[in-house]
Order: sequence, then structure tokens, then C-alpha cells
Amino acid sequence: MILTSQTLPQIPESVLTSPYDRESVTAGIVHLSVGNFHRAHQAVYTDRALALPGQSGWGIVGMGLMDHPAEIAKAEALQAQDSLYTLRECPPNRPDTVRVIKSLVEYIHAPADREVALKRLTDPAIRIVSMTVTEGGYYMDEAGRFMTEHPTIAEDLHRAIPHTAFGMMTEALRQRRDAGVSPFTILSCDNVPANGDVARNAVLSFARLRDAELAAWIEAEVAFPSCMVDRITPAVHPADVARLDAESGIEDRVPVFCEDFIQWVVEDSFPAGRPAWEQAGVLFTDDVEPYEQVKLRMLNASHSMLALPGVMMGYRLVDEAMGDEHLAALLEQFLRHDVSPQLTAPPGISLPDYAALLLERFRNHAVSDQLLRITSDSTSKLPVFLRATAEDVLKKGQDPRRIAFVLACYCAYLVGRDDVQASFAVTEPRLSAEDRALALDPNPARALDMTVFAGWGLGESAEFLTRFIQTREDLKTHGTAAVLKDLVANG
Repeated sequence: MILTSQTLPQIPESVLTSPYDRESVTAGIVHLSVGNFHRAHQAVYTDRALALPGQSGWGIVGMGLMDHPAEIAKAEALQAQDSLYTLRECPPNRPDTVRVIKSLVEYIHAPADREVALKRLTDPAIRIVSMTVTEGGYYMDEAGRFMTEHPTIAEDLHRAIPHTAFGMMTEALRQRRDAGVSPFTILSCDNVPANGDVARNAVLSFARLRDAELAAWIEAEVAFPSCMVDRITPAVHPADVARLDAESGIEDRVPVFCEDFIQWVVEDSFPAGRPAWEQAGVLFTDDVEPYEQVKLRMLNASHSMLALPGVMMGYRLVDEAMGDEHLAALLEQFLRHDVSPQLTAPPGISLPDYAALLLERFRNHAVSDQLLRITSDSTSKLPVFLRATAEDVLKKGQDPRRIAFVLACYCAYLVGRDDVQASFAVTEPRLSAEDRALALDPNPARALDMTVFAGWGLGESAEFLTRFIQTREDLKTHGTAAVLKDLVANG
């Protein structure tokens, strides 16, 4: 059965849907860059909220920004399916749950008609513009400055209708201001510390380059709440589509699967209004930062700590890597000795319990997340996820061996061959040729001059420097598994 609005009443009884009339839903949110994570996370919370009384004005318009074949195919699929899709939630020890998510009520592929996309952003009914543009998609350099001379930004500044997320939002806000329409709230949902502040910086920086008066108006009138998001959502490959459709009994060209765990902590700053997300499981707070630090420094950093050596050892799935006793021990030691002592738990969070749950989530065979998805763009991820812990460990004179190990594995991963010489794709769009050369330099210490490590102070610690150099040499001589076994035996 092909999934569309007309066939929705005929879906199998085993497939769940939220109890609301989708025909009565109108759009109040535009989401930029509709990836799998958004469809497994924010769209799910909104789907729950739409089932509540008085919430029918908060449907989501999905807006694709990229003009490449995969994005075009996704747009065509969602449009053919009336923006409906199936979501399979996979608990570790219970049967899966399949549901049709109905909160995405329209999908626009901006490159196909930019005037239509911009008009949607200027619609007074749109009161929130949210986005998931990835950690590296904010055009920020290592010092947190907007990259005003980046070729994409420089080109966008001269377009009547910009193409980037920040350019489109700036132009939409200009038109809304000129028409006397209230501005929308801008909600970043990316794994970026203080993502609201980062989004504000990006939008204001772009706006100042175009119109200083407009920038001042945006700064005074537009809210940029921060939030923390969490749900492990793997990439979906063609074989996954066939499997998921066969299991659900629904012909869906763009299904999603994910773990059953879900969390969203949001700063409550929405002057133009928002859905009743708090009744759908969202935690609202005045201070997201403590929750954010726990997630970034425990979950995201552990993902990198697992994935970089795991790939080098020949593993390709998270649950398979977690079956290796030494990799599992590495994560346990990292969380207990390196991360937890640096954190203050926010209300309602036990760090030991969080760490235990985290390892259980990683072992979830039903999700089988891809290690190469996690290692991709490590050049952007490591400063966000690992730098603060590394700085604290060195500042306090703690054991730096696990930090040295994962950073040495990052350098080895950039070669694109694991320990048995099997090749794999290295996806590092923000790694310059100069930095790649430093990573591959015969002198192992030269890697610490890479841009990714700028400001960490790694070379200022004699103990770290010694450990890093020795680990890089040992990885070449003995292989990742042997080095790891010795590391955890002495941890």
C-alpha cells in the first residue's frame, strides 16, 4: 500500500497514528533542512502536540535547501506521499513500534522554486523557523567568528533571494519587517553548544553585511532560544527502505528508524508563540547549558571515542563495536574518569545512571547505527564534543591517555584504511589540504598544528605530547586493537 493522505485510513492496524484530523492542521513552523533526525525528533514531538486541543495551527512546512540528487529524490518522495512517512522506534528488549508521522504538512524544495520558499517564510502564520543544518553548517571558524569571506556566504550576499539558511531567514525577516508582520522565532536544533547564540551570531552577521539597520531590528525583535536534542537516528540505506517497508506493510520511499529514547530540553523564549510541547514530553527550562554539556560531553564525545578506533579495528556498526570488550571498557573508563568529574549534573540527572543508560543505548542491536556516519565530519565534531573535557583533564593534571588515544585514532582514520588495509570513505568536508598534510606528516607531533586542535593547548602539556606521539607510533606498529587492549588494562 502506497502511503498518501488518501490511503492513510487503510494502514495496517499494527501501525499507529496520532488521533487528530490532519485536514484541519495548518502550518505554524517552517523547518529548514529536513533530515532523518528532524523527522525522528522535533516532528515527533509536534505530532504529539497536534493531538492536543487548540494546537491545530502548528503543522510543519519542511524546506529542503540542498540541490543535489539525494535531496531532490527526498523532496519528490515526500511530495508524492503528501509529506507523510513511517517511523520505526526500536527498543533494545521489546518489539518495535511503527507509526505514521503526520505533523509535516507540506514539503518545499527551495532550489526548485526559491520565490515560493521565501513566500512561505514571510507568511504571517509562520511563527517559528527551526533548523538542523549540522554542526559545521553555521559558517563559524574555530574562534566562533562568522566566516564572512566564505565563498558561499560571499556569493549569497549578492543574490536577490539568498540560498543559504541564514540568507533566506534574513531576507524573510526584512520582508516581514517592511510589511509590518511580526518576526518569527529562530530555533536551532543542532548539536552545537549554546546553539541559540550561535544561530543569533550567524543571522546577525549575515544581516549586518547586507543592511545594518535590518540587523539592529533583528537583534531587538527576534528570539533565538537554545535547546538540547537527543535521539540516535541512523542513516537509511536502500536495503533499510526495503526492510522497513516489508516489516510495516506500507510502501514508503522515505521511512526512518531510531531508538526508543528521546529527549528535548528547550529554553522557553517564544514571543510569537509555540506548540504545547511541554505536554508532549519536552522539558522547558531557563538554562539549557547544563543539560547540553551532559549530552555533548558524554553521549556525543563517547560516540567519537567509540567510532574512531572502532572503524580502524574493522567494525562498521555501533552495536558490533560495543560487543568488543575493550572498546566497551574504553567508554566506561572515559565516562567515569575523564568526563563525569568535570560536570555538574542538572536537576533530575544522575551522571552514573546517565552513563549506564548511554552504554545500553549504544548496545541496541535494533538500531545498528553506522560508525562511518558518526566519524564523518570529525573535524567539526571533535572541538564541539571533546575539547572542553580535554582541556579540563590537562588543566587538572589528570591522566591524558584516553584523550591522546582518540585523537591519534582520528589522525589514523584520515588515511582511509583500517588495520587490515580495508578502505573506507573519509567524509571530512571541512578538512583542508594543509591540515590533511599535517595529519600525515612523518613527524607525529605535527598533527597538533592542525586547525581542528587550535586553542586546545595540547602541545603545552609535556605528558600529553609524549603520550600522543607514542600512541601514534604504536598504532602504526602494533595496530589499534593491541594499543587499546593495553590502554584499558592499565585504566
